[in-house]
Amino acid sequence: MAATNRLERLFEIRDKQRKVKEKGQIIVRGKELPLEKNRQGLQRWYMHPDMEENCLNSLLVFVQEIPPGGRSGRLKFQGGQVIYIIAGRGHTLLDGVKHAWAAGDVVNLPLRRGGIAVQHVNDDPAEPVRFLAVEPNLYACTSVDRGSGFEQLEEAPETCPEPLDSARGKLREAESKDG
Repeated sequence: MAATNRLERLFEIRDKQRKVKEKGQIIVRGKELPLEKNRQGLQRWYMHPDMEENCLNSLLVFVQEIPPGGRSGRLKFQGGQVIYIIAGRGHTLLDGVKHAWAAGDVVNLPLRRGGIAVQHVNDDPAEPVRFLAVEPNLYACTSVDRGSGFEQLEEAPETCPEPLDSARGKLREAESKDG
């Protein structure tokens, strides 16, 4: 027999995820979040896989600021990101092709199998650019519950502590209450 019961581990993970989500933060207040200087520039993270205090971790959400006349880092990733331009004007280089934008616009970065190369540029020498970027957190977007729950409705006869007919009766009772 296996040293680790993988199915039981899924239930343990599910229970841990439920406890975290039950107490999770619903409102993420931007004024309480630090501005981070990283390889892409200045970012303020609202949702991130590492921010387990949030009740939802299925998205990556950040605001990026680009100083007047500045640019972001250049990044290769899978795409699938949506960007809302909050303030300023500039352009995005997407695989070397220039796409101009201004406040109020939405930039849709396509999802591509081989990934995309992206860099954002502030075309204004006097005013900063601010944009909100959102993309799926493909690492944690469904959790073990997978949006519909993860419950054992009936155990295999070899592991069932009560007679199988009794378990089936309980299942029928539960289904009749739901339906």
